[in-house]
Amino acid sequence: MAIRYEVREGIAEVVLDAPPVNALTVAGWFELADRLREASRDRQVRVVVLRAEGRGFNAGVDIKEMSNAEGFDALVGANKGCYDAFAAVYDCEVPVIAAVHGFCVGGGIGLVGNADIVVASHDAFFGLPEVDRGALGAATHLARLVPQHRMRQMVYTSENAPAAELHAYGSIHKLVDRDKLVETAFEVARTIAAKSPTVIRAAKASLNGIDPVDVKRSYRYEQGFTFELNLTGVSDELRDAFTEGREADTSK
Repeated sequence: MAIRYEVREGIAEVVLDAPPVNALTVAGWFELADRLREASRDRQVRVVVLRAEGRGFNAGVDIKEMSNAEGFDALVGANKGCYDAFAAVYDCEVPVIAAVHGFCVGGGIGLVGNADIVVASHDAFFGLPEVDRGALGAATHLARLVPQHRMRQMVYTSENAPAAELHAYGSIHKLVDRDKLVETAFEVARTIAAKSPTVIRAAKASLNGIDPVDVKRSYRYEQGFTFELNLTGVSDELRDAFTEGREADTSK
């Protein structure tokens, strides 16, 4: 099961559970979007906790699914699935708290960058390895977590940023030991769930309404470059090198 979903005492828990690294297939991204929209529509839900089981929060798209597919169906599906899931976090009518441990890379950045509140464990790290995989995307969301020039440097180099760095920026609300992460996320969630649900839903809508960047349009713009890169054939070489565990030809 890629996504688990449960509602308790006004708190919806959405759990990524897709071993070994929570890299989601096309179907997994759409399933995640469906669960988030389900939480949004449920008037009993006052807040969402988005977390993961296993070694890390999320490793992005399932590269092997894309490499093994013929044509561009998997690429288009992944683009649409990620767009749908990221938008479902952003558009959720109640606050979404992301609880992050281990790796949060690629598509994980899109989820966490669109969340309302982030809590993380000390072992968490964040990054976009897209350039090394022949793709682009989620810089829109990384720019919500780190300053502009740091974001650019991370995109160009595929360098990761530790949770402590994001905590210093104020992007991470609470930084805790791994065994305290879920408990901490739910403590924050219970504080929000105790407020008037009518006011909280209005607050979420108002905050989205004053956002300086249209995150959905911005991300869709990035995706166009990913498709162009795939047409050149460069992306195939970089993805294949990654899945085959070899050095990629970066001459082009």
